[in-house]
Amino acid sequence: MPEWLDNSFFAMVGLVIFLALMVYFGVPRIIAKMLDGKIAQIETDIAEAKRLRADAAALLVEYEQKRVAAEREAEGIVAAAREEAERLTVEAQASLTDLVSRRTKAVEDKIAQAEAQAVAEVRARSADIAIEAARSVLSDEMGKKGGQVIDAAIADVGNRLN
Repeated sequence: MPEWLDNSFFAMVGLVIFLALMVYFGVPRIIAKMLDGKIAQIETDIAEAKRLRADAAALLVEYEQKRVAAEREAEGIVAAAREEAERLTVEAQASLTDLVSRRTKAVEDKIAQAEAQAVAEVRARSADIAIEAARSVLSDEMGKKGGQVIDAAIADVGNRLN
């Protein structure tokens, strides 16, 4: 047996036959189809990922705009609330000033009324005391000179009637 006809030769012949059978049954074509399908799936996934990334970027921009608009609206609401609070404060101060002035006027009116009433009561009391004093003096005088006074009054009435 020749020297080149050893185990390596038979292994190489077996490999060539194996490869020939693989090509005969179309294994490389099947593998190529599988790889092409996998490549197409990967390209589809990449395109989908790009589309999703673009959608996410658009949503991010939209939400950022909404956030900025919401912040502006919140600032407007806060400013309006401050203006309303200041207006209400001014109105409350004016109302309080008006209330204080009205109450002061009412108290002054009550004081003036009480003063006038006190003066009237003092006058009435003074008149009562004067009447009482006059009655007392007249009683004393009538007791001492009552007959003379009555005679003079009757004569005076008689003179006036004539």
